[in-house]
Amino acid sequence: RQAPPGAPTRSRMDESKPLKVRLTFSVILVGVSLLFAAVVTDHWAVLSPKVEEYNATCEAAHFGLWRLCIKRIFMQEQGPKEKGCGPISLPGEHNCSYFKHFTPGQSSEIFEVTTQKEYSISAAAIAIFSVGFAIIGTICVLLSFRRKRDYLLKPASMFYTFAGLCIIISVEVMRQSVKRMIDSKETAWIEYSYSWSFACACSSFVLLFLCGLGLLLIALPRFPQNPWETCMDAEPEH
Repeated sequence: RQAPPGAPTRSRMDESKPLKVRLTFSVILVGVSLLFAAVVTDHWAVLSPKVEEYNATCEAAHFGLWRLCIKRIFMQEQGPKEKGCGPISLPGEHNCSYFKHFTPGQSSEIFEVTTQKEYSISAAAIAIFSVGFAIIGTICVLLSFRRKRDYLLKPASMFYTFAGLCIIISVEVMRQSVKRMIDSKETAWIEYSYSWSFACACSSFVLLFLCGLGLLLIALPRFPQNPWETCMDAEPEH
């Protein structure tokens, strides 16, 4: 049986599939890079205490999933709306230390008093799951390029989707941690802001989640849109 003149053949329709997979995978790699940048850097949130004396040093802090960095900044008189120490980009003495619950024996008393250990451990653990899912998904996609193993694209898409969901959960846990820290009466911090590592995590969620779903749609078999496509797939009559 032959298709009607001008009807697109299945092989011609499938020619664009590898191109779509490669384009989607390129965007996914950007999301994976942002994910790794968010996990390994220490600029998720910036904290600053109230400044009561000017022409003196104050301590601002920024932290990530693994460690806390304290920066001594020399403060001059600020505007009427500015009450905190900073901005963190000002020059000053910089000291970073890993959280006490990750490296026993190291001191991180400032952070331990003002936040919940469970929040920090949970955010870090969920982020590790996200990285693991992203690595497994990437391996599946790379293997699918060899010997036309298209069936690996479906699990890869699910792994990327799970990676996006895990990192956004980690973001929310970190956000709740900062909020409870600021609301605590025992803390010295009065102001906070989310920095570029936090933005990288949110961006990686958008790219991994949406591109994971897109990769799944590309990997799914296409339903026939025209009568002759079903006719062409039918078994020949003997």
